[in-house]
Amino acid sequence: MHRRFTGDTLVLASHNPGKLRELQELLADHGVTVRSAGELGLAEPEETEPDFRGNAALKAHAAATASGLPALADDSGLEVMGLDGRPGVHSARWAGPGKDFATAMARVTGELAERFGDWQSADKRAAFVSVLCLAWPDGHTEFFEGRVAGELVREPRGEGGFGYDPIFVPEGQKRTFAELSRTEKSALSHRGIAMRALLAALFR
Repeated sequence: MHRRFTGDTLVLASHNPGKLRELQELLADHGVTVRSAGELGLAEPEETEPDFRGNAALKAHAAATASGLPALADDSGLEVMGLDGRPGVHSARWAGPGKDFATAMARVTGELAERFGDWQSADKRAAFVSVLCLAWPDGHTEFFEGRVAGELVREPRGEGGFGYDPIFVPEGQKRTFAELSRTEKSALSHRGIAMRALLAALFR
């Protein structure tokens, strides 16, 4: 049985402004104020778990305990089939401490081309995965997962989105996530899928 969310304030256990903006838009109709861990001065715990679910729980519990409020954490990443699922849970780390995703995207496409001999021959299949964990200060947790398959392009395209969005084309589309509007992306994205499941279970 899911625990319904009955409060009016939720902490996003992230310092990522892109994730904050997406969550604020998704919760706008539910009368919930979303505050980020960065805004509240909460430290970001080291992500030591081997999978998305474990890292999402770690971050959500840390923020809920520190703030005394329910906290939502998202652990997400890009799984590239031709790289045996990498970067996966290390997706943000590939961008380094400066969050340089241009370098991270170049590493992904470069390693694929090197592994298969050239870009044309590379297995370009990929998937974005998101696991959401909503944790309460008393330790209760709820998990929701979203996954979207697609294919990588070598040259980044588009000005929207963040992270690896400019090189990811979701199935059934010709544009990258970064070329889609925020509304279009939310309808298709891994985080959008997970959030709609969370909203249906906990907020309606």
